[in-house]
Amino acid sequence: MNSPDSSPPTEAQGVRAAMAVAVFALATLAETRDSDTGKHILRVQHYVRTLAQRVKGNARFAAVLTESYAEALFQAVPLYDMGTIGIADRILLKPGRLSAAEFEVMKTHTTLAHEALAQAEQTLGYCAPLLQTVKELAFCHHEKWDGSGYPQGLSGDQIPLSARLVAVADVYDALISERVYKSGVPHDQAVAIIFQGRASHFDPDLVDAFIEIQDEFQAIAERYADTEQDMQKKIDYLANAIAEDAELPAF
Repeated sequence: MNSPDSSPPTEAQGVRAAMAVAVFALATLAETRDSDTGKHILRVQHYVRTLAQRVKGNARFAAVLTESYAEALFQAVPLYDMGTIGIADRILLKPGRLSAAEFEVMKTHTTLAHEALAQAEQTLGYCAPLLQTVKELAFCHHEKWDGSGYPQGLSGDQIPLSARLVAVADVYDALISERVYKSGVPHDQAVAIIFQGRASHFDPDLVDAFIEIQDEFQAIAERYADTEQDMQKKIDYLANAIAEDAELPAF
């Protein structure tokens, strides 16, 4: 219920809120197909917002990190891994290390997402800042500061700021989180690994900011921690998916 002093949301605000819910629902649906839980998306979204707020006063980022950009980024983050929808279960759900050929297929989740978004824009004749940010995230979140990432081998400031922010957040969460096939590492160890990637995997200024606000990252992780129910649902889904894949005939 609105308070006496508040106004009801405008139609435009209602549409934006509905779209934000739809985007998060779509992202959660995509996450059901891999070893992450839906809480992973929520954690990464809040890590990115916190890190962006920390560095917005840095002269390197001030021109890009406007209020409108920060809001578009927060809304776009849930879709950064949407391309995994196009990866076969036998690769996406494989518990062990991927072969070289399988890893090449896995890497295509970045290009699949980018191409789908670009095609949708072309078909509908519509572009928007939020869509541009989603394309950047989906395409570039595995690029590395030293140029050793994929799919384009971008380096340094060639990598969109949105993707550089998500890279720190995504790796931190991957390190600390329990998965069906692995245990998470302690927060301090995750911080040390992120620091080791300074100026190789990650933008050095973002790593420095992350070190300064690491306690806030830890607090977000605790606030949106996976429950036993979350993990059991994921275990059940993966077990069923692997069983179904094993029953499919080879062609």
